[in-house]
Amino acid sequence: MLTTNSDDVLMQLANWQTNGHKVAVATVVSTWGSSPRPVGSQLGVNDQGEMVGSVSGGCIEGAVVREALEVMDGAPPKLLDFGVSNEQAWEVGLACGGKLEVYIEAVT
Repeated sequence: MLTTNSDDVLMQLANWQTNGHKVAVATVVSTWGSSPRPVGSQLGVNDQGEMVGSVSGGCIEGAVVREALEVMDGAPPKLLDFGVSNEQAWEVGLACGGKLEVYIEAVT
């Protein structure tokens, strides 16, 4: 996984699409407290599970990739909520004391 800026994420998504891959983008849309990445941070994913960028510095990427693969396969866009009171957040390792929401959408 590469940690890059949003322009690099979008360029890689376009490259994957040019090479025939389905792609999705996950974007941090809100944060509260101590969150690992700021609003606007992005993670690009292709249909092979390859990633570029970051929405959490690694602690929730696995969960986001699973959801992104579903969105690429036709599920509607999703808004995911991770925080210290959320059981899933603890399962995926978000114990930083904050909260973040991540919006995932397929890119066509």
